[in-house]
Amino acid sequence: MLLFFGSGEEFMKYRSPLVSRYASKEMAFNFSDMKKFTTWRRLWLYLAKAEKELGLPITDAQVSEMESHLEDIDFIMAADEERKLRHDVMAHVHTFAHCCPTAAPIIHLGATSCYVGDNTVRPKYYRLARVIDRLANFAEKYADLPTLGFTHYQPAQLTTVGKRACLWLQDLVMDMRNLQRAREDLRFRGVKGTTGTQASFLQLFQGDHEKVEELDRKVTEMAGFKKSYLVTGQTYSRKVDIDSLCVLASLAATVHKICTDIRLLANLKEIEEPFEKEQIGSSAMPYKRNPMRAERCCSLARHLMALVSDPLQTAAVQWLERTLDDSANRRISLPESFLTADIILSTLQNITEGLVVYPKVIERHIRHELPFMATENIIMAMVKAGGNRQHSRCRKETLMFNTDSAAVVKQEGGDNDLLARVQADPYFAPIIGQLDSILDPKTFIGRAPQQVTRFLSEEVRPVLEPYKSKMDVKIELEL
Repeated sequence: MLLFFGSGEEFMKYRSPLVSRYASKEMAFNFSDMKKFTTWRRLWLYLAKAEKELGLPITDAQVSEMESHLEDIDFIMAADEERKLRHDVMAHVHTFAHCCPTAAPIIHLGATSCYVGDNTVRPKYYRLARVIDRLANFAEKYADLPTLGFTHYQPAQLTTVGKRACLWLQDLVMDMRNLQRAREDLRFRGVKGTTGTQASFLQLFQGDHEKVEELDRKVTEMAGFKKSYLVTGQTYSRKVDIDSLCVLASLAATVHKICTDIRLLANLKEIEEPFEKEQIGSSAMPYKRNPMRAERCCSLARHLMALVSDPLQTAAVQWLERTLDDSANRRISLPESFLTADIILSTLQNITEGLVVYPKVIERHIRHELPFMATENIIMAMVKAGGNRQHSRCRKETLMFNTDSAAVVKQEGGDNDLLARVQADPYFAPIIGQLDSILDPKTFIGRAPQQVTRFLSEEVRPVLEPYKSKMDVKIELEL
């Protein structure tokens, strides 16, 4: 026997985790039926207003009636109509007409289904801006904290915690510019008719080409766009969807890389994502602090990267002016792409607002590896102390110590004793007093702090300027 608390009906059918588990209320609403169909009604209102302004016999009463019924949608009636008509747009035309009997004859006048299906609203990028802002503050705070660099995931020359964060930031800033460029390039499909020729509107306006063009311009402006596409088939080119989702997939690749780095550093115990007081790391191993937020980002980022194949396939198989095999696919791939992008950004914002750094652990790792890296510095110090004639012997001695110390570390599981070997060898007596300065980690980080300062000043802060008023919102995840 199944028991449910409250209404159990929703638990008896599949629910997308993107909405039920992860999505923000704002983005979930953005792709809700309410938002979609009120947008359709607004588009029909814009069309009626523009047609009236250009001389078609549409009354003020009809326009007012449409304005007063933009949000009172009878979804049950619309579903019944769609079952009968097998056409979602006409189902909603009939449903809108039912509550606007006076305006019924002029709703959707001269338009095709893609007038509402392909004309959309452009997104904004507050979440990405907040992630960039949080990481920029993090990079600034740790601009000069030395840390091991890694190439091939093997210890390499030192960098700084802040400089590494700037590598993440650089990719995010590129994503921001790509998103802004995609948004600026996005146009309104406009008022184009069934195959894009505007023939139905030319007939409505009795062959007046100028009025048809003005109608397109007026509706485009009312919808908040600066431009419409000059040529379309029945739909706008499906390459527009490719452009939009490619940018989101590129963002997903960035987030995946960042969160993979955080997971690797968490394993080293150098950096951790936030961990709640009552959070359980593992049901079987409660001492663990699993990087579950970063793992969630990586998991969903892979999904987002995979979704870009849908618009690529769809654009490739559109026949002539249009085929309908784009429709069902777009109902899934477009909302899921934006929902997933929103989720990984909100999760990454939460991570970057609470990143924990453990300088002492980082210092211990540096101490373990730095003597190997300092070999060349020791050789140069000896050359300066004793001249070029001792250079070959010095190199031989240090390389031998390097090999022996590596054996202690790898074969015996001991600590790196290279420094102790140097200190015990009388040959190196001239530079013993210099060893502390030779092995100062800050002498191995090059211009990393200066690079951080300049990068944040010239390339990061200016990108955030338009979003200043939106920076204070913090993210608390429901885990």
